[in-house]
Amino acid sequence: MSITTAGLTPAAFEPLVDDVHLAVLSPTPGATASWTFDGGVLEVRCDGDLDIRISVPLGDAVGFWHPDCGWQRTVVADWAGWAHASLVRGAVAGCLYDSRGGNMLAFLAEDCVPETWMRFGVSEENKTFVVQLAVVADAASRGPYRLLFAERGGSVAAAMRGLSRRLDVRGLPPVPASAWEPAYSTWYGFSQDVTAAAVEAEAELAAELGCGMVILDDGWQRLGHGRGYAGVGDWVPDTGKFPDLRAHVEKVRGLGLTYLLWVAPLLVGPSADCFAELVEYAPAIGGPPGARVLDPRHPEVRAHVVRVCSGLVADYALDGLKIDFLDAAMLYAGRPGAGVDVTDVGVAMRILLAELRAALGPDALIELRQPYVGPGMAEFGELLRAGDCPADAVANRVRTIDIGLMALRGAVHSDMLMWDENSDLRSAARQFIGAFHSVPQVSARLTRLDDEQRRMVGFWLGQWRRLRPLLLDGEVEPGRPDELYPVVVASGDGECVITVTADRVVPLDVSRHRRVTLINGTASGRLVLEVSGDGAAMRKVVYNAGGLVMDRSQHRLEPGLRLLDVPPSGLAVLEGAA
Repeated sequence: MSITTAGLTPAAFEPLVDDVHLAVLSPTPGATASWTFDGGVLEVRCDGDLDIRISVPLGDAVGFWHPDCGWQRTVVADWAGWAHASLVRGAVAGCLYDSRGGNMLAFLAEDCVPETWMRFGVSEENKTFVVQLAVVADAASRGPYRLLFAERGGSVAAAMRGLSRRLDVRGLPPVPASAWEPAYSTWYGFSQDVTAAAVEAEAELAAELGCGMVILDDGWQRLGHGRGYAGVGDWVPDTGKFPDLRAHVEKVRGLGLTYLLWVAPLLVGPSADCFAELVEYAPAIGGPPGARVLDPRHPEVRAHVVRVCSGLVADYALDGLKIDFLDAAMLYAGRPGAGVDVTDVGVAMRILLAELRAALGPDALIELRQPYVGPGMAEFGELLRAGDCPADAVANRVRTIDIGLMALRGAVHSDMLMWDENSDLRSAARQFIGAFHSVPQVSARLTRLDDEQRRMVGFWLGQWRRLRPLLLDGEVEPGRPDELYPVVVASGDGECVITVTADRVVPLDVSRHRRVTLINGTASGRLVLEVSGDGAAMRKVVYNAGGLVMDRSQHRLEPGLRLLDVPPSGLAVLEGAA
C-alpha cells in the first residue's frame, strides 16, 4: 500500500508509531530528503521543497481539528481538506479524534514560521486518513524540520496542549498582569463614531463594573469614517474627535485603566497622504476593502510599520496597541516580488515583529487576532483575541477555546461582547457565558444601558474575576471539537466551574471538589447532573441571568441522575456543607 492524497502520485511509506505510516520526499528535482524519528519527534533534513505524508487507519475517526478549521471539524474527503499555514495564519498542527474525543493522531511543527500547505482527509482509495505537508524550500533549507507527535489516547485538548508545551519559550519576558484584565472596547458600541468625551464616559463606568483596560478601535484616526479602509495609512488623530489624544489617554489611565489603540499598519488607502510614497510596496489587490496591503518582504515596509507603531506608543503614552490585519500579508504568499530581501511571508513577518517587539520593549501590550495567534506568535503578543463574531456567543466560545488549545504565552481574549439593548437579560448574559473561558471584552454602550443591564454586566464580570484562577490557569477539558464544546470543565485545587450550553448530561463528582460553579447557558430552567461517588450535602446559591439570588438553601446531591433548577443564563454555586 502507498500513501496518497487526491491528485498526488502515491509514495511508499514506512511505519512510524501507533499505526502511523509516513513518507518523506522532496518534489524538487535533484534534491534529497532524509529523516529520523525518536521520542515522538520526526526530524527531516531536506535541501529542496519538502513533502511529508502521514497516514493512519480510519478506525473510529469522527473529526479532525486544526488551528484554522473554522466550522469544518468532521472528517472530509482528501480532495476537500485544505489549510494554508504561516506565522500569521494558524499553525502546522492537527488532531484526528474518535467518537469518544480521543486523540488518534496529533502533530505540531516545531518551526511555526514557514509557509506550508496542508492537505488532509479520507483517502477513498485506501480507506485511511491522510495528511500532506508541503513546506517551501526557503524555510526548509534553514535546518532540520521537526514535527512533534503526541502519544495516542487522551483528549484533543490534552494532546494539543501537551505538544505546545514542548515548544521552547524560555527567555521570553513575563506577560504583564494587565493583559488578563477584562477590557472595554469601543468597536461594536461606537463603530467609527468615537469621541474623547464619549470614550471617557464609558471608561468611568467600565472601571466601576470591573474592567481594567480600554481599547480605542477604528475611528480615532484622520479619515476614519465610513465602511472600508481607503483613508488608512497616515495614523494621525482626527482632531475633531480627539483634540488632544495624549491628554485623553492620560485621563482614562487616571481611572486605573490601561489603554490600547487600534492600528492596521500593513494597510494603506488611496486617500492617505502617504499613499503615493508607499503604493509601490503594495502591489496586491484583494485585501481589506478600499486599501492596499503592504508587502512585508520589503525592508522599507518593515521599517515603516515599526516607525508607525513605536511612534504611536511614544507620542500618546499608550500601554500598547491592538494590531489588526497582519494576516493580510498572506496575499503575497508564493508570489515573486521585485526588491524583496526574503521570499517567505512567514520569515518576513517574523523579522518585522521581532524588530517591533524590540522597539516597543517588553512592557508594551500587543493584541493579536485570529488567525495570527498560533504558538509562533508567543513572543510578539500578550492578548490573543478571537476573530470577529458580533453577538455570536457560540462562535466566541468555540474560537476562544480553540486558541487556548495551543496558547503558550499571553491571555486568550474573547471577541468584543455586544447584544440588543432592548432584549431580555438572558440574551445579554449569554454573551458573557460564551466568553467565560477567556478574558471578556465588553463593547456595549454602558452609558445607554438601564440599571438592570448594568448590574448584569457587573455581576458576570464579578463572577469571572472570582473564577479567573480556574478559568485561565486550571485544567480545561472542553470535549469534542465537532460538538462545539457544549460542556466545558475547568478544574483545579479542589474547585471546578462547568459551563453548559446544550441540553447534555453533566458528569459531576462532588467528592473531588469542595466548590462547584455550574453555569447554565441553555434556554432550559434546569441542568441534568450525573452525580458519582457517595454524594454530598451542599450549600446552594442560585442566581438568575441578572445576578439576583433566586435560591439559597441546603441541598443534598445523591448519586445518579439528578435535576438541578438553574434559570436560563443563570448560575449555581455548590459548596460542601460544614
